[in-house]
Amino acid sequence: MASRPLRLRLLGNPIARTVLSAWAWLVMGVLVIVWVVLVAVVWVVTWPFDRDRYWTGFVFRRICVVHQWLNPLWRFRVTGVRITDPRRPYVVVANHESFVDMLLISHIPWEMKWLSKESIFKIPLLGWMMRMSNDILLRRGDKRSIIAAMRDANDRLDHRLSVMIFPEGTRTRDGSLGEFKDGAFRLAIEKGCPILPLVVDGTRTALEADDWRMNATHAEVRILEPIETTGMTRDDIEALRDRVRTLIADELARMRS
Repeated sequence: MASRPLRLRLLGNPIARTVLSAWAWLVMGVLVIVWVVLVAVVWVVTWPFDRDRYWTGFVFRRICVVHQWLNPLWRFRVTGVRITDPRRPYVVVANHESFVDMLLISHIPWEMKWLSKESIFKIPLLGWMMRMSNDILLRRGDKRSIIAAMRDANDRLDHRLSVMIFPEGTRTRDGSLGEFKDGAFRLAIEKGCPILPLVVDGTRTALEADDWRMNATHAEVRILEPIETTGMTRDDIEALRDRVRTLIADELARMRS
């Protein structure tokens, strides 16, 4: 018990925070360089039997786990429902607090394909790994891109791969839960796939927009019970959307209390 206050005092020291943040960014840079080679090797080796890129994506997202192990400022954990069949396709939805959400959610120990905005795909090396992992690119405000992204999401679900979507579309400045868009829920109903809600808490303070330094953070992603969509029609999209948003909002309030 005596070591915990000491650790918190060290992490709260501005000099220690600066040094540890520099270390964490250095580690991230080295890991990305190493990982792009590793992911490329997995992409080639698994080509004959894994055209869906399940294992390429799985290996790619382990970079987030390794980085957190080596970053003394961040502590992440996954709680909630245990998913026993990682190849049952879900439309996975989560609240969106920070860019760090992607690092936290990647600790879930099974693969899903991410619907991500174009700017993320343009990040050198990271974007290459996302393309090799068969993630889904979306250009905001481009109707043709939206149609293509939904077609790609349908394809991933057809191949028994879950699809990860932030239904808010973007983050709110104050960390409050924004309104949910219909797309993820329309997709789930049209494909007859269950919705898997995730609740993210603690990432908003991990990395602030106006400061390159990281903060000492304990963050959690909680997996809620899946919601079946069998028998639902397009008339149920709004009700399903609102039901899921309420579930996430209520669980988020409990986690923050």
